[in-house]
Amino acid sequence: MTMKMRLLLLLLLPVFSAIAQELTKGELDQIKAGFKKDVYTKAMQNALSSTDITQLAWNRENVGTTDQMFTYRVDVSGITDQKKSGRCWMFSSLNLFRPMAMKKFNVSEFEFSENYLYFWDLIEKSNLFLNNISNSANLAIESEKVRWYLRSPADDGGQWINFVNLVRKYGMVPKDAMEETNSSENTSLMIKFINTKLREDALELRQMVAAKSPVLLAKKTTNKQEIIELTATKADQAKLTARKIEMLSEIYRMLALNLGEPPSEFQWRYKTKDKKITEAKTYSPLSFMTEIFGETKLDDYVMLMNDPSRPFWKHYEIENYRNTQEGINWNYVNLPNEEIKAFCIASIKNNEALYASCDVAKQLRRDVGILDVDNFDFESVYGVKFGMNKAQRIQSGESGSSHGMALIAVDVDAQQKPVKWQFENSWGPTAGEKGYLTFTDAWFNEYMFRFVVNKKYLSEKVLEIYKQKAEILPPWDPMF
Repeated sequence: MTMKMRLLLLLLLPVFSAIAQELTKGELDQIKAGFKKDVYTKAMQNALSSTDITQLAWNRENVGTTDQMFTYRVDVSGITDQKKSGRCWMFSSLNLFRPMAMKKFNVSEFEFSENYLYFWDLIEKSNLFLNNISNSANLAIESEKVRWYLRSPADDGGQWINFVNLVRKYGMVPKDAMEETNSSENTSLMIKFINTKLREDALELRQMVAAKSPVLLAKKTTNKQEIIELTATKADQAKLTARKIEMLSEIYRMLALNLGEPPSEFQWRYKTKDKKITEAKTYSPLSFMTEIFGETKLDDYVMLMNDPSRPFWKHYEIENYRNTQEGINWNYVNLPNEEIKAFCIASIKNNEALYASCDVAKQLRRDVGILDVDNFDFESVYGVKFGMNKAQRIQSGESGSSHGMALIAVDVDAQQKPVKWQFENSWGPTAGEKGYLTFTDAWFNEYMFRFVVNKKYLSEKVLEIYKQKAEILPPWDPMF
């Protein structure tokens, strides 16, 4: 650093430190004086203190501007319900293949068991957590990485790659083979106690590793600075592994009591559309999935992202963001919205739904199932400008992907440009428009984030980027 730069820094320091001052009485008086109680402000104060904000912000000029008709729509049937759980990613992923199963078995309705995959998801997340804790035992418990591990050892959350990791290992079963339970539909208390146990286990594993702490091997002096060379002795791996299996056995017990035990094989028969009852057949979860999938390969699906807070046309991977130890990390190609829309339209036109995720709470009219940037006018209610763009909302943590659904429809204009889109949701048939949510193309631009598209709809340029080595991002990035 040059002398000129040091002087500039010294000149700037008093300016920055002057900001971090307590509020004086004069400043408080100035702030209070800015609140002018005119007629409108008094009326709005009365209204806001006794009425739901969204009722006051509802933009009536926008009512009726969005219909529920679409140029292209995937053939879907029936709405699933995740109830009070965070398993939207699992429901959305399974729903992509539900039409495939219905066609294979010639049935009018069908649902996979979400509870089955949920059980194994929590077992695998628990194993990965305990592995991460053991492998990071050399770090201080206050370190960013360890705090991130401990913040949520196992949870309902996930995305497409989690689904892929699970079904490759555990397959799929019909809902009849492992029904929902009260705990799978109301997950918060079960997860709370599982995480309590995992955090307790984490402290024990850290202590076990610490017992085999680094020892001082040598001391030498170089350039008048004392350098201590340390070498860590390996912890007793067999002992650690045995204790971890005991810990996971307790987690298995908790899950089995709450969710039931997942089947290793099952018998299943069904009634076809023409009212014929088939003979019962014995399946394993993997053989059942194979029979449905046929030539379909999970490797053919690529996740795309629209994240304007970082460069487009790049392949990214989130460090250690997966649910199984041997599984794939969350990775994606970051693209502009217009590129993504073209791929989505191609898939929908070919009757193939897409996994997609968004910030669903933003500008949602739950009563009619419409998402639009002009649904609510909060600026007029408060007399305050909300001016962040999508990138700024991501960087500040104001917005991010919060819910996964199946993208099933698009309405286009005479030039084949998208006007609006539709989700198949997993909040049950009474939420939104008979279980579906419609969103405008303007809302797509602001609040859509992730998409999973079959490779056959992607351009060569995107596929080449996907083959490139990904840039690694930390899992505590605001986007994730």
